[in-house]
Amino acid sequence: MRTRTWLVRWIYATVAVHLLVGVLLPLCAGAAIGGAYRRGIEEFFFGAEAPAAGQALHVWWISLFGPTVQAAAIWMAGLAVIGDKQRNAFAWFMLIAGLLVWAPQDMLISARAHCWINLWIDMSALAVMLPPLLWLCRHDLAFKHTRAIS
Repeated sequence: MRTRTWLVRWIYATVAVHLLVGVLLPLCAGAAIGGAYRRGIEEFFFGAEAPAAGQALHVWWISLFGPTVQAAAIWMAGLAVIGDKQRNAFAWFMLIAGLLVWAPQDMLISARAHCWINLWIDMSALAVMLPPLLWLCRHDLAFKHTRAIS
């Protein structure tokens, strides 16, 4: 039981990080801290330094991505609460499915643009979320199964 509680809290924490990143993206899209990241991507598309319009477009896209991440975090939170409170393996499975649909596509798109930092971020997200979700899904499925038998 302690393992489940710890893993559920871990998932809640990853959801909170997603929400925080989603809030920060629009606020920090043009900040100096992300300059090297933006330059790396812009160099792939423009060869050298991107023109001002290209840089502005890139900042706009990063800003626009923030609300998308926020919405995904809210949906993730809803599934996590359902999985937690109802011991619902399907909710954990849907979070797993979302990761498995998102990650390979995001990684392929990032690799094609030589944006290796995105691959590292994606692999990190999978590493911190997928194992706990798989455990929770399996555990709650077994729990429901044993309760149905008794």
